Amino acid sequence: MPGGRVSCRMAAGTDQLIQLAAAASIRSEGSVHSHVRRALDAGATPEEVRHALILLTSTIGFPTVAAAMTWAGDLLAKPRR
Repeated sequence: MPGGRVSCRMAAGTDQLIQLAAAASIRSEGSVHSHVRRALDAGATPEEVRHALILLTSTIGFPTVAAAMTWAGDLLAKPRR
């Protein structure tokens, strides 16, 4: 690991789904909106976005996941161009 950097490529949208999970865990509505949008733009499906959030239930709790699902739904309910 020269210079402390790691070179790795993730599947399209995976990095945004990870960041979405982090945003949900700190209950940041704006960040959830941003990372849902970015994940979709990177090729993630609405189902993958929902699944990423549902997976967090045992870690961050149902109320936090429910809030994040509502925020994600703000964007997932809109037709994509």
